[in-house]
Amino acid sequence: MAISPAYLWALLGIVFCLMEVFIPSAFTESALGLAAFGVAIAALVIPQLWLQAMLWFILSTLLILGFRRLSQGRRNRSWRLDAVEAKTLTSIPAREVGRVMYEGGSWQARSYDPELEIAANQSVNVVRQEGNTLIVMPESALL
Repeated sequence: MAISPAYLWALLGIVFCLMEVFIPSAFTESALGLAAFGVAIAALVIPQLWLQAMLWFILSTLLILGFRRLSQGRRNRSWRLDAVEAKTLTSIPAREVGRVMYEGGSWQARSYDPELEIAANQSVNVVRQEGNTLIVMPESALL
């Protein structure tokens, strides 16, 4: 008794989705599993195995690219900052890095305006965070 290709594709889809649960791969295995489920449905009307494999390859590629686009959109977002006020510990020369006191810790900081120098012991507002460096602007520039 031969097993239907649709059942094999569905089983392959289950295996890939379970693999994603136990071995996370940034949704790559999920994409392969979802593509296999799609091919399982298509296998009911497409009897040629090579066409099924080609469809699985195309669907897998599209789903992987789609999941990557979604996850990259999240990665590019800047960190949400709890506070916006900081105080410079050192001066921040134009186009260089200085230090600020932010939320009780000393952080590297650069000026939002690369041409602007910020003096030491000055109140600044944190505009955003880039890695371990805060991008700041003097409060006086906001008034």
